[in-house]
Amino acid sequence: MSKSEVAELPVLDAEAVVPCCPPITAGELSQDDAEKMALMFKALSDPVRLRLFSKVASHAGGEACVCDISDVGVSQPTVSHHLKKLREAGLLTSERRGTWVYYQVAPSVVAAMSAMLDLRSTAAPRSGAAG
Repeated sequence: MSKSEVAELPVLDAEAVVPCCPPITAGELSQDDAEKMALMFKALSDPVRLRLFSKVASHAGGEACVCDISDVGVSQPTVSHHLKKLREAGLLTSERRGTWVYYQVAPSVVAAMSAMLDLRSTAAPRSGAAG
């Protein structure tokens, strides 16, 4: 793809996203669940990505134009790289409007991360588990 071509980015339907993993207290994570969650947490482990994620999450209206959140102390290409990593991890969705890209937090994915770490959860054991 040349630099002048525009790629259409898929937009996830927030209601179609199903939390990937049960709470950590429900039992041992499967290899697949561990890999999915590790990708999300790894994406947030970088300070620039965490700041960008925070800027999107706290922006008025629940979405932010890349032009409004790029002031995180790195160059624009680096901002684009970090936003791509957050999208690939499923933490952000994006929509191109004209020349700008608008980002939104994927709420169901963030809720899944939170639920996974909730030690107070009383979720039933996974299928196949004794109980």
